[in-house]
Amino acid sequence: MQIKTDAVAAQGAVTSKPDYESEIIKIIRGNYSPKAAQNRLEDYHGNDIAQAMDSLTLQERKKLYRICSASMLAEAFEHLEDEEADRYFSETDIKKASAIVAELDPETAADILHNVEKERRALIIDSLQPDVKNAIMLIASFDDDEIGSKMTTDCIVIRENLSVPEAMNELVRQAQENDNISTIFVVDEDGEFYGAMELRELITAKKTTPLDDLIVTSFPYVYAHETIDDCIEKLKDYSEASIPVLDNGNQFLGIITAQSVIEVVDDEMGEDYAKLAGLTAEEDLKEPLFQSMKKRLPWLFALLGLGIVVSTVVGSFEQVVAQLTLIMAFQSLILDMAGNVGTQSLAVTIRVLMDETLTFGQKMKLVVKETRIGFCNGLLLGVLSVVLVGFYIALVKHHTFDFAFAVSGCIGASLLLAMLISSAVGTLIPLFFKKIKVDPAVASGPLITTINDLVAVVTYYGLSWIFLINVMQLGN
Repeated sequence: MQIKTDAVAAQGAVTSKPDYESEIIKIIRGNYSPKAAQNRLEDYHGNDIAQAMDSLTLQERKKLYRICSASMLAEAFEHLEDEEADRYFSETDIKKASAIVAELDPETAADILHNVEKERRALIIDSLQPDVKNAIMLIASFDDDEIGSKMTTDCIVIRENLSVPEAMNELVRQAQENDNISTIFVVDEDGEFYGAMELRELITAKKTTPLDDLIVTSFPYVYAHETIDDCIEKLKDYSEASIPVLDNGNQFLGIITAQSVIEVVDDEMGEDYAKLAGLTAEEDLKEPLFQSMKKRLPWLFALLGLGIVVSTVVGSFEQVVAQLTLIMAFQSLILDMAGNVGTQSLAVTIRVLMDETLTFGQKMKLVVKETRIGFCNGLLLGVLSVVLVGFYIALVKHHTFDFAFAVSGCIGASLLLAMLISSAVGTLIPLFFKKIKVDPAVASGPLITTINDLVAVVTYYGLSWIFLINVMQLGN
């Protein structure tokens, strides 16, 4: 038994995940010389150093900035969230900050410098090499919602009139300063995008092979001033490691890497998720209380107004409730189901609307489909409600079966109608927002839920007033 226990313990020791963050913190807090500490830290990935930075004090972070080389810090900054990167970057001195910017990917450098105070930013930019400065200024010239703001100039670019040996020499020369070498981009003598080729194709080609035979002239590309929303689907449709970015004159500017595509999609999904939750933007655990409140309050004020409308409508049916108090017990059933169905349709519609090529006919098919789904689900759940609620009222509330199934029948009909209308509302509202050039994700879950509450209240109490009180005379 002892042998088995020792074996299990040994296996656990082997498979346990190393705590790199604690190891890095221990090195920073240790009594190593700067060179010895740097040598030890070089063994860690930039992401591990980035994760450890938040657990260090300000003085310890400044020690880290002095110990690490600019390239090590740049790798760490590439893995920081925007707000963290801005905060930590402000803690570095001008000389170190300039060295870090020179090592950063131009897109990351542009993002960080965008939030640096004007005088400090000018000093940093003035200290950069012309090629680095031009790359950063190019990316910074695009708006945040344009795909050009997410590109990088870290790539291999050659002319189309080279021979295979000349292209290889150019590849070797540029590879010393660029990391993205798996795809080689080709331009003509005017700098216009001509095509692209895979690194493997160039390496394995014979010296006498015409370079034009290796170039794919139908390679996908995007324009720098296109919005990120418009480009996402196009970028996701291709499995290329990088896609070229052109200006309006077809001049080659840079590339969008697969990593950037993932980050862009993640950012867009995060924004849409925040809007679906009724937030004006994403927030995190470290965000100050006031900022979190400011992001949530705008929609809450709007929903408060809609909630008052719903309450007013409920109040207008006061006589119905007074004559048939029992129906109040099932109000939440109708409201919850209507809200859930509307939110489901909203989620499906927003996902479909990410395809910018949708025609009017396809959008109408979506409305019909969601409405049919709402009707079928409402019919099934409505029939089930008639049976279950009817027996509940008869057996638990001790009413007659005629009374019980009259009430449950009204509940079933209300559920069917509410789910049908809610499915249509959950589809039509984001379509309407899209039509008027507003982000359809703004048609958030809380908004749909509140509107569907209004629909459900009018449906439920309206049918109860018509059929149960006026037609069947079941009121007190």
